[in-house]
Amino acid sequence: MFAVRKSTEEEPDPVARMSRASSAAAGRLLGEMMRAMRIRRGLTLKEVAPIIRASVSKISRMERGESPPKFHDVMDLARHYGADTSELSELDVLYRQTAHNDEWHEQYADVTPDYFRRLISLEGQAKRIITYENQVVPGLLQEPAYAEVLLRAALPDHPEDKIQRRIKLRVERQVILRRPVPEVVALIDEGVLRRPVGGLQVMCNQLDFLLEVAKQPTVSIRVVPFVAAALHSPPYPITHLQFDDGGPAELIYVEALKSANYVTRPNEIKEHRLVLERLMQATEDWSASLEVIRKARDDYFAQL
Repeated sequence: MFAVRKSTEEEPDPVARMSRASSAAAGRLLGEMMRAMRIRRGLTLKEVAPIIRASVSKISRMERGESPPKFHDVMDLARHYGADTSELSELDVLYRQTAHNDEWHEQYADVTPDYFRRLISLEGQAKRIITYENQVVPGLLQEPAYAEVLLRAALPDHPEDKIQRRIKLRVERQVILRRPVPEVVALIDEGVLRRPVGGLQVMCNQLDFLLEVAKQPTVSIRVVPFVAAALHSPPYPITHLQFDDGGPAELIYVEALKSANYVTRPNEIKEHRLVLERLMQATEDWSASLEVIRKARDDYFAQL
């Protein structure tokens, strides 16, 4: 029922012909963050323009995401606004995803396969992402320490610097969780919450991260209960990407250990979509799912 066609570099692949992801959303988000920081300090455009020897109109265009900024201008303004280390790091990530570097993830070509970078590019174009995982927290929602444990287990001979670069890529990929688009729906098998990857503290941190991410208006985390998972879950993760009219056609992404399948044939997409719909119907609702996550987190914390 779930036959998928494995894409290769040699065969004609509709996914490979899709247009590259626009980074305009990252530019708008960077501008919104800069504006919020300025307002927080009670500063006007006229007051901050001399900091980077710019006109008021240039600062205004930057804050609207209409004018690609220079990196040192962003950092100089952010420091003037009193940005902390976390905010500076987020601005750095957003900057590298703006129009200056549409394919920002290509800098990680040495540590990630082509099929995975292609997925990241498509995520940037999607209007809705539905992802199901039965073994681990979805990669898009993994906290760094949790991701590191999984990477070290899967790549035991990988050099330390490449492990760290893979972790950094996962963190940068999460910028889309703070954008108004796409909507992200994560279906997580309850067993994932009870599998102590990395030990008690790592799981506490990971579950705290899920609870924090769930506060984003575009993110919905739904837990698939044990019984429902046994009845409805496929034995592999599925990601369904949908796009606006005029964009790529919808597709299904199925990842294996060292390869991935892009499902693009309508009848096969329909079969996978039905699986996800059954899983969605079997999940706890939003508030109940968060309570299950809190309970698992509290159980781990009590054992520390």
